[in-house]
Amino acid sequence: MLADASPLSTLLAAEEALFAREYQQHFNENDSKPARIGKPVFLPSHTSTWGVLLVHGLMAAPEEVREWADHLHEQGFTVYAPRMAGHGTSVEDLNNRKAEEWIASVERGHRILECCCQHIVIAGFSTGGAVALQCVIRQPDAFEAIISISAPLRFKSFSANFAEPVNISNRFISTLGLKWPQKSFVTNHADNPHINYLRCPISSIVQIKHLMRRVKKDLATINIPSLIMHADHDPKVDVRGGRELYRLIGSSIKYYQEVCFHQHGIVRGEIAQQVFKKSGDFLALVRGRTDLIAQPISPVQDGSTAIQLSSARI
Repeated sequence: MLADASPLSTLLAAEEALFAREYQQHFNENDSKPARIGKPVFLPSHTSTWGVLLVHGLMAAPEEVREWADHLHEQGFTVYAPRMAGHGTSVEDLNNRKAEEWIASVERGHRILECCCQHIVIAGFSTGGAVALQCVIRQPDAFEAIISISAPLRFKSFSANFAEPVNISNRFISTLGLKWPQKSFVTNHADNPHINYLRCPISSIVQIKHLMRRVKKDLATINIPSLIMHADHDPKVDVRGGRELYRLIGSSIKYYQEVCFHQHGIVRGEIAQQVFKKSGDFLALVRGRTDLIAQPISPVQDGSTAIQLSSARI
């Protein structure tokens, strides 16, 4: 149920104003998408005290998780999808951002939901899944549950594996004021080119790798209900990373689900309906539904056991 709208309206207006300023400041006709792509999404429920903080991925924007947000809203949740710093504006803007700024953006989103929700779940896709995990680690009492989809613990691409030495080289050249060529960006083969930047800053890959190392170290401290999902043939982020995240999370109530799909992006389009169904089952269980019983399924390839939320397997 929506509470006093005054602080809520103030915080929402501040986020929209921040986006408008940064969009105008960093707009680049070669990289920037229409403003509606990057605008934060707020979908209030007037009948529920539950909210979902929904975090998009790297080089994307709130529009990436809009279909998921709509689905959750239809299920009775208040939903807020914040815009992480450097996203929805231009790739040059993202190139100068740190993971800590992404986390700060999401934490401001949490404060927005606190104004109108008694119970908050955090959910994220890809880098958003990593940020969601870190937010839970930092604020262990702030959330009722977490959903992390395709978090990038292990990259598959050759360029990602060499991002850190290339980034060091770039910084060295820049510090010395040399005129040697720098490689600051790599091509992004985007699943959603109308949303995603088509170039990826190498510095951003480095930020993610640093973030995931921090997350991995502290996963055992997470003790809230957790759902980890991943596409089994993800070409960008290794599915073995999802299995490892599941094993390392400390919660006694945790679920793992692989989706049979050949792309990284599984939160938009037809495949997303399967994701929404499984995440919806998980959220129903978190909210106290008794008609969903976790059942064991086949062990994943590395020997750890995954469990699903209903008898129908994806």
